[in-house]
Amino acid sequence: MESEKEVSQHLDGAEAPSSREDVEEFTWTEEEETRIRHKIDWNTVPLVTVLYMFCFLDRINIGNALIQGLRDELQLQVGYRINWALCIFYIIYLLVEVPSNIILKRVGPRFYIPALVVGFGIVTIGMAFVKSFTTLLVTRAILGIFEGGTFPGIAFYLSSFYKRKELLFRVGIYVSAASFAGAFGGLLAAGLSKIPEWGAAGARIYKWRNIFFFEGVLTVIVGLLAPIWLPASPETAKFLTPRERRIAAARLLVEHRENPEPVVERRHILRAFTCLHNYTCALGFFLINITVQGLSVFMPTIIADMKMEVNPQLLTVPPYVAACIVAVAVAYISDKTKRRGIYLAVFSIPAMIGFGILRWYQEKAGVRYMAIFFITVGAFPGGPAFLSWAINNTGGPAVRAVSSAWVVTLGTIGGIVATWTYIYWDGPKYPIGHTINFVGQIIVFFLSLFGIAYCAWENKQRRDGKRDHRLDGLNEFEARDLGYKHPEFMYMK
Repeated sequence: MESEKEVSQHLDGAEAPSSREDVEEFTWTEEEETRIRHKIDWNTVPLVTVLYMFCFLDRINIGNALIQGLRDELQLQVGYRINWALCIFYIIYLLVEVPSNIILKRVGPRFYIPALVVGFGIVTIGMAFVKSFTTLLVTRAILGIFEGGTFPGIAFYLSSFYKRKELLFRVGIYVSAASFAGAFGGLLAAGLSKIPEWGAAGARIYKWRNIFFFEGVLTVIVGLLAPIWLPASPETAKFLTPRERRIAAARLLVEHRENPEPVVERRHILRAFTCLHNYTCALGFFLINITVQGLSVFMPTIIADMKMEVNPQLLTVPPYVAACIVAVAVAYISDKTKRRGIYLAVFSIPAMIGFGILRWYQEKAGVRYMAIFFITVGAFPGGPAFLSWAINNTGGPAVRAVSSAWVVTLGTIGGIVATWTYIYWDGPKYPIGHTINFVGQIIVFFLSLFGIAYCAWENKQRRDGKRDHRLDGLNEFEARDLGYKHPEFMYMK
């Protein structure tokens, strides 16, 4: 039986293109490319969106469990136990992101990404049986090992199928699953916590334990089924014809000026680590994560403290739905206009307003609840936008693989900070957490403007020929391998 790589080489009787010269005489129409892109959309984006939805759901369901009895039963309100239980996850999470993406690049995504999903699903099931604060810490740490590679892994995976101008909309769709997971999680928590106590003696399942158990089972099922439909690469996608596979590979080759499937080497890692724009995006992602990760976990508690008449689990649903719709819309418009920074700056403004209301207005609960809509709508589009902005401007698939993981790793530190912004005894007003997030969104606004200015300046340097010296003494392969450092590569603003 032929391997997938061998099959991919039988493209209309020719091998898959491996250099720019191989595609010079191979042409295709815009209609063909559009049809191929739509096929890729329907066969990749929905699946990775579902995978990431369960990833985020298993991460934040501890927030739903806290107000369903987990906090009281394990005495998490003592000292900083809640914060440590949340923090340990992100510490482990950020340590595995870059190594995980390097492994993904070597072994392929078809089985690796679903394996991560099955892994954190099993851990989530295990959380239904924890009996102490210590075992909760251990399971949250193991959860971080499996989840750490999922977000950057899916981001890089999509970048292997799409051009730069097409990427954010697709990343925006799958990251919007975080909002959908919040909404779905609220509904699930409200229903699952009502299931009567069941299970074997010594391992009874009830209330908050039902949340972990059943959501974990769903995750494992989805992860086991994923490899059936998940294509490994454009060249091996069975839903494309041989000619379509060749076009799908060639169109990326033309844009990136190099082989889309190089091995990650030391120079690619160094190039990702020394890209200034990566740090602009990483800092922005860091600040966005303080809001998104913190609010995702603490929203049920913040709403519960508002003492509204409706079940707080259900009240978490509408803000997430609004965030999901806006995040997808912003990603679509951003890809159409080929701009990133301006939308990041504009949408940080409603997030500022929302945190300003929560911090300094203490009267009507309805107004404070409305502020949460401002925050989710303003902040949730920022994560995929900053990540896509970094991926768009690093150039070359090997560097993109490392860059996506590196930016997410630095951004994940924001998740660690987020776990300490809201302290149990600081409620119900939470002035510290709201102030930290308010200031963070102000910085996001100015950071976005800086990113726009830097990209515009760097593009001008290249148009003026001030980066042409980078080609001196290089052969054709070395020139192509420059990626974002190539004088002809233009940054997306």
